[in-house]
Amino acid sequence: MKKVIIVGGGKVGTHLATLLLAGGHQVRIIERHAGELRALHEALPDGCVVTGSGADPAVLEATGVRDADVLAAVTGTDATNLVATSLARFEFGVPRTIARVKDPANGWMFTPAMGVDAAVNQAGLMAQLIAEEMSLGGMTTLLKLSRGDCSLVEQTVQPHAPAAGKRVVELTFPAECILVAVLRGGRLVIPHGETVLVAGDEVIALVHKSAAQGLSGILGG
Repeated sequence: MKKVIIVGGGKVGTHLATLLLAGGHQVRIIERHAGELRALHEALPDGCVVTGSGADPAVLEATGVRDADVLAAVTGTDATNLVATSLARFEFGVPRTIARVKDPANGWMFTPAMGVDAAVNQAGLMAQLIAEEMSLGGMTTLLKLSRGDCSLVEQTVQPHAPAAGKRVVELTFPAECILVAVLRGGRLVIPHGETVLVAGDEVIALVHKSAAQGLSGILGG
């Protein structure tokens, strides 16, 4: 169980608090606006909600920030999020800090040097996902690993792809790639060197981001 402090009780903060509470974590959420406070008290258990500003050191300390494992600042104001995470890290020594970036133009400020371990830039994430989908054709990302450097992906072998009708051993896959499984007609096949890939096979692979395009070219053409 982790002790998590959330700064910002809007829709993002409320949803995050609900998920963490369901996971058995101890949560305190800080909000200063009356409208959001009313909604928070209705949505969350007693004792979770703290009235005040997450950019105020006294409010953070009263919330128990010195014992927190994580502080997540998710207000709609970048300045508040940056101040809250900086205070948490440098004033109170919170081990892990996460900040929401509302305006992508401010993203350059949300760095470890400013007390932010992880910055969540919603617009940037969306742009990155769109760019990946465009560059990788029919490849679908199932799960990102190792801070996004590696992914578990799925792609269907196309009829005119280099892989169609070939044994795995005959194909030159990127070095940073491992075939995990092949789904064929509702059946799971564990691939090995002699496995012949046929059009329509759904190939699941673990791949580094640097090799994703090469893998997609072999399977999709």
